[in-house]
Amino acid sequence: MGKRNPVEWNKVYRLTLVEDRTHLRIKFWRFSRLGFVLIGLTTIVVVSLLFWCIIALTPLRTTVPGYPDAHFKRGAIANALKIDSLENEMTRWALYAGNLSRILAGEETLGADSLLKSNTKEYLRKLSDAEIVRGDSILRNSVSNVEQFGLSDRKRELPLEGQHFFSPLKGTVSQAFDPVLHPALDITAPAGAVVSAVLDGTIIFADWADGSGYSLAIQHESGIVSFYKHNQKLLKKLGDKVSAGTPVALVGSTGGLTASDHLRFELWHNGEPIDPAKYCKF
Repeated sequence: MGKRNPVEWNKVYRLTLVEDRTHLRIKFWRFSRLGFVLIGLTTIVVVSLLFWCIIALTPLRTTVPGYPDAHFKRGAIANALKIDSLENEMTRWALYAGNLSRILAGEETLGADSLLKSNTKEYLRKLSDAEIVRGDSILRNSVSNVEQFGLSDRKRELPLEGQHFFSPLKGTVSQAFDPVLHPALDITAPAGAVVSAVLDGTIIFADWADGSGYSLAIQHESGIVSFYKHNQKLLKKLGDKVSAGTPVALVGSTGGLTASDHLRFELWHNGEPIDPAKYCKF
């Protein structure tokens, strides 16, 4: 068998463009196999990048099946607001029904926190004494095991990135954070929507202010302070202890610095404003 000649990549070829009738040479190109392959690969890469840019950076990306367009995002936000409004409405109706029955019975009415506590008591009433005692024993044993290692005397402070922030309000961010001009987030939501505490803490301010209306501030661990402004009503008072997710106010438009229903939410760490959007979902 004859030995096959190796491919000569550097061998030069000529492609000539000739006029058919006069055989006049119009133009010619010289190239090698290696150059032809490199030109072909470069052309494929450039065309692929151009096609990707057209799809990813222009409105044509909305034609891709499953891509969330502006209508989809607006619908998702509207649905989230409707769900939050329905939850708030159900809570108000439950509070209304509970207070109505208490008024008819000649008893004192309940607040939102009292309603939550009463639901807990109703749950405990459904348990037998043996189940309550057993659960209490398990809790005591767990606490005793922790005390053996002296963990309760150590107060661990998590870094800011390690904190689990509860969302203060489900809504639409109408004005973003700026550390100098606007050290807060404005979150638009229906009037009366429930505002919740983002972390466990203590109420250090709960009063009226001319510019921010009914405002509330909570001191948390690790040097974190959260502010909730322009509320329609405050559900907590100065000195109250709150847990993450506890209702603390209702959305409104009080104060001289607002004209629409929204929450001005501020988050401060060691005396410096930080962007709440990095730690909370709205």
